[in-house]
Amino acid sequence: MGSTSLPWLSFLLLSFLQLSWVVNGRNLSGSSFTLIKRDLYHSSDSLIKEVKALVGRHPERLTMETVSAENKGYIADILVVTYNHVKEIADNVKFRILLSFGQHGRELITSEVALRLLRILSEEYTIPNLDLVSLNNILEKLVIKVVPMENLNGRKLVESGDLCERRNGRGVDLNRNWSVDWGKKEKDYDPYEENPGSAPFSEPETQIMRKLTQSFSPHIWVNVHSGMEAMFMPYDHRNTTPDGFASDIMRAMLEDLNHRHCQNRCLVGSGGGSVGYLAHGTSTDYMYDIAKVPMSFTFEIFGDSEASSKDCFKMFNPIDLATFNRVINNWCAAFLTIFETGPRWLDKIRSEVLSNSDRWVSIDSYPDEELVGGNNKGRKMEVIDFGMQELRTYFRLFLVSSVLLLFMFCTRISKSKSRLLLSSASL
Repeated sequence: MGSTSLPWLSFLLLSFLQLSWVVNGRNLSGSSFTLIKRDLYHSSDSLIKEVKALVGRHPERLTMETVSAENKGYIADILVVTYNHVKEIADNVKFRILLSFGQHGRELITSEVALRLLRILSEEYTIPNLDLVSLNNILEKLVIKVVPMENLNGRKLVESGDLCERRNGRGVDLNRNWSVDWGKKEKDYDPYEENPGSAPFSEPETQIMRKLTQSFSPHIWVNVHSGMEAMFMPYDHRNTTPDGFASDIMRAMLEDLNHRHCQNRCLVGSGGGSVGYLAHGTSTDYMYDIAKVPMSFTFEIFGDSEASSKDCFKMFNPIDLATFNRVINNWCAAFLTIFETGPRWLDKIRSEVLSNSDRWVSIDSYPDEELVGGNNKGRKMEVIDFGMQELRTYFRLFLVSSVLLLFMFCTRISKSKSRLLLSSASL
């Protein structure tokens, strides 16, 4: 009996191992997936620690703060680093840039770009053809805020083994949790990948980023992702770009960056019109439509199109040293170009659209416990936008209710006629 039971035990053991290799419905067995390259990538803790040490070594250039928020027991912390080299020039007359990295946990390469960019700004690292004198002359007129890892809780889940996780620590996609066209679901909607949360700004991470945007009033916003090579402008929830001269300038800026740093490989255009699907409730659409950031972009800095869809680490992150350094240095160079040319592009918008210049001057506030300062125009626009969504929802419910009532009414009439016929027949 002992000898005949061994094959069955082996079979059960093999079955158990195969089952244990499936995480959240993804088969992670055998050669189908790539583990995190620990020799290339920092852990989240070590990256944050290194950023803080960098700031400590360069207090004349860098400052930082950790912003926390909480919702129903779920807590999020976001580290924000500010580069502001020349303090004698008032911040409100400087060109302001806000960069966010690591919004999706599985996109580790984006936070590595943030770290190296901060090292370049601190002159601890240099890249080919970088003129430090010219760079410092450019940076004197800028204030740059960098969020190295927007989704720390989601990143922790990736590091614990769920290599395909893009959502935050409680299962919400932070790039679907903003208010513009929030909650709309396309036919190909994936509830695992694109959970928008219970309401716009339900998540502490998006609350923090909204507050930061409102207080800082950036002229340029870039949300940095990986998964492909692309430079997107609004809109994500439509397959078109905004109308007008400002939109043409944004596209021209991206085309210039594409030529200089992407060798014309990158897709350029609206996210919704280029990526192959519409995305609702994204940060870039909010930045442009509600916060009135004049140049709002989403960058996709790397993608391995040959990787299996189950091999998420390889799909979203370089796995060899040469590609790792090439991607990071190339996109750091692209950001340095933005620092140099961004003010000139904005001047073109201002000179052409002078009558609407208030659109580009400052971001209006959202006066609740999450936001600070300003007037009520931004809040009104967001409330109107959200209100229209609510009206559409109620209208749909009204139509469904009307159809149900009509059906019930017709059913009752049909039953009444049937009773009359039966009564007549019995008579």
